[in-house]
Amino acid sequence: MPKGPQGQKRPADVVSAAVLVGRIATGEARDVAPPPKSAAAEMGSKGGKARAAALTKKRRSEIAKKAAKDRWKA
Repeated sequence: MPKGPQGQKRPADVVSAAVLVGRIATGEARDVAPPPKSAAAEMGSKGGKARAAALTKKRRSEIAKKAAKDRWKA
């Protein structure tokens, strides 16, 4: 079954999807996102930004070079 942008279950055929959209628009059905799995999952996006801010330009360059080397490894 297809999933919406936030993991919601959606109908696979066009007619059922249109009916669902109509129900959501008229208020008969609610389209709500599932709650986050845990507090750690909610904070996951903040960790990368904090790490990037803490790294020096030289260290970021080293990490990028290693990633590119590993990506193109045969």
